[in-house]
Amino acid sequence: MEPRTQRSARARHYLMCRPTHFEVTYSINPWMDPAKPVDTELAVTQWEQLVALHRRLGHRVEFIEPLPGYPDMVYAANGATVVDGRVLGVRFRDVERAAEGPAYLGWFRDRGYQVHDPVHVNEGEGDFLLVGDRLLCGTGFRSTPESHVEAEEFLGRPVVGLQLVDPRFYHLDTALTVLDDDEIMYYPGAFAPHSLAVLESLYPDAIRVDEADAEHFGLNAVSDGRHVILPESASGVARRLRERGFEPLGLDLSELLKGGGSVKCCTLLIRDRTRT
Repeated sequence: MEPRTQRSARARHYLMCRPTHFEVTYSINPWMDPAKPVDTELAVTQWEQLVALHRRLGHRVEFIEPLPGYPDMVYAANGATVVDGRVLGVRFRDVERAAEGPAYLGWFRDRGYQVHDPVHVNEGEGDFLLVGDRLLCGTGFRSTPESHVEAEEFLGRPVVGLQLVDPRFYHLDTALTVLDDDEIMYYPGAFAPHSLAVLESLYPDAIRVDEADAEHFGLNAVSDGRHVILPESASGVARRLRERGFEPLGLDLSELLKGGGSVKCCTLLIRDRTRT
């Protein structure tokens, strides 16, 4: 693909959750280690920097009240999947996060959105990523294949299932980033061979990220079509993005990474009917 020098940013609508109660007292992914100290105040400061950057770029940011005892609620992307104002709620695999699903669904219901309380385990935009008109759906560690069918029926978008095989990349949004309507970047080693073949066929010009940058959560990024916010330590990803005409913006979310999430995990995209 030839480098594009003109990229267009589009205003986004985001939902986020302040990490008021952030801590790591249990382990439900390989990044979580309760033995490592966590600085909640620093986590809040880093999160506030992300909020400020979203707003500086012209995006609308709303907030959900954090629940005491649910430190992972800061990872708002896991809270729902929103397409054309239709909200597919979540059903978490792990009991430690169980109350987050109803809380997020209630936030949307109270604001008049059409909502669906899911039957099958799915973890929102952690595993469901919209690329153009196609919904890429991860499975293997969290969301079940049955949830892919449920998502297709409720959201009305064709689904492509992708199997994750590396537990470090337990959610699709840790292994793949949506950059624009038809553009993605991903880490090949996170996917089963048949799923990797699907990605190579559908997105032959995608940016392929190496293991080192993937381990720095370089794929847990948020793009508005021009600006791409990502962990500042993922320098290789930033270079590749510049080559394609994007503007990478690095942030330090190292404290929140202790819970297994970064920029994208903290940012739920609300696709309203009248918004992009």
